[in-house]
Amino acid sequence: MISIEGLTVEFGGNTLFSDISFVINEKDRIALMGKNGAGKSTLLKILAGVREPSRGRVAAPKDTVIAYLPQHLMMEDGRTVFEEAAQAFAHLHAMEAEIKSLNKKLETRTDYDSKSYYELIERVSTLSEKFYSIEEINYDADIEKTLLGLGFKRSDFIRDTSEFSGGWRMRIELAKLLLKRPDVLLLDEPTNHLDIESIQWLEDFLIDNGQAVVLISHDRTFVDRITTRTIEVTMGRIYDYKVNYSTYLQLRQERREQQLKAFNEQQKMIAETTEFIERFKGTYSKTLQVQSRVKMLEKLKLAEVDEEDTSALRLKFPPSPRSGSYPVILEGVGKSYDGHRVFENVNLTIERGDRIAFVGKNGEGKSTLVKCIMKELEHDGVLTIGHNVMIGYFAQNQASLLDENLTVFQTIDDVAKGDIRNKIRDLLGAFMFGGENSTKKVKVLSGGERTRLAMIKLLLEPVNLLILDEPTNHLDLKTKDILKQALMDFDGTLIVVSHDRDFLDGLIKKVFEFGNAKIVEHLEGIYEFMQQKKMENLRELERKN
Repeated sequence: MISIEGLTVEFGGNTLFSDISFVINEKDRIALMGKNGAGKSTLLKILAGVREPSRGRVAAPKDTVIAYLPQHLMMEDGRTVFEEAAQAFAHLHAMEAEIKSLNKKLETRTDYDSKSYYELIERVSTLSEKFYSIEEINYDADIEKTLLGLGFKRSDFIRDTSEFSGGWRMRIELAKLLLKRPDVLLLDEPTNHLDIESIQWLEDFLIDNGQAVVLISHDRTFVDRITTRTIEVTMGRIYDYKVNYSTYLQLRQERREQQLKAFNEQQKMIAETTEFIERFKGTYSKTLQVQSRVKMLEKLKLAEVDEEDTSALRLKFPPSPRSGSYPVILEGVGKSYDGHRVFENVNLTIERGDRIAFVGKNGEGKSTLVKCIMKELEHDGVLTIGHNVMIGYFAQNQASLLDENLTVFQTIDDVAKGDIRNKIRDLLGAFMFGGENSTKKVKVLSGGERTRLAMIKLLLEPVNLLILDEPTNHLDLKTKDILKQALMDFDGTLIVVSHDRDFLDGLIKKVFEFGNAKIVEHLEGIYEFMQQKKMENLRELERKN
């Protein structure tokens, strides 16, 4: 359906990728994988037609509809949520209006034998055939179903888009793309702004609707459920696997082992050949053999090994100072904004060593409660922080608190103590600050880079209550694995606000569910909680029926 031929991207004297070719077929669901900076988002932009390659081409049939959801977008205000979502059908309304206009012209024309009359007839016929071949769509019902699936309430439909945060505006854009029913859907980190229920809805939608999908995502569970093919972008080229992500990881490991074996054998051969040349280069009887081997080494193409897998790097938090038995106690705690009750009369106790996930739809108060615990917000009721509790807090705005005049290395060197000081370079490499990147000043870092740096800093501070608000949004899969392992080894109390099911699996033992102005405690892991919720939803459906 879409053919990518000889694609090359070069900038600033560097080649991002060179001469890559592949085909996107109907109903393909492809994961674009590779470390940050490998060129995944650039490749997606080229497929979407918003960026030109240095060389090569992307070819698609004339009527192919390609829809692209970038990581960051600009949306005009002035429409309601429902009106903005309805823009997905603007092209059909325009087509219908043109058909009416042309038919009106035909009614007044009498030059039946003229060339322009025939051209008019042909235009009307072509447009009408195209318009009426499109499956009958109940626009309003489809818009409603899609917006509800993405977490909007009916009361949101009449609100202006300007009233919504960036994450919710991203959902409106996603709704527009899905409603267009494109042939190919290009998604760059679509789950970053979705809660667990909306992610599950999106999974089902993409699987059931049968269009081709190419996506970049660091949500392993989402990628595994959605995709049937994995294209890895690495070291300027691609590897194409007709399997999902988990199977690709196994095949990639096998490929790397084979590369390593070939590399080691080649190095041994080069060493033996070099030794032969050095030993006999002055010996007349061996002159031809020496020359032959010199030429062979000059022409030899060196075996390459893919980038080193840093997932073996094991990080450990410093030992936690012992806190009191109950780090956080909530008694009748409530919070309102402008008359809207976020939650009320919450009575909960967090015990030392608890590992808790805060989950629920966006806007139900997860981050609000975290800010209450951090004393950043006033609230009703009594919220008690226990004896000797030392809090380590990570939120997106932590990045803005870094000293802009320090380098990346200095930022970490200032807080590193003990054995980890010998591993600062490895630690920075694992979080994508290897090589020259470690000498960059904080002020030149992007938002995502600052977020990762703030996360490393947190890893090195001795605390006994860790609160992480969406910690994985800017981390790739390998880095997330490193962070998760460090958190598994953490011996204090842990609270994580996250929609990333794979990250939460095995990491947390309790779930605090936010919704309907309440917080409900579930004594189970994330997958047990999700299974129970699906059963509850079914029971609610049966009751309604």
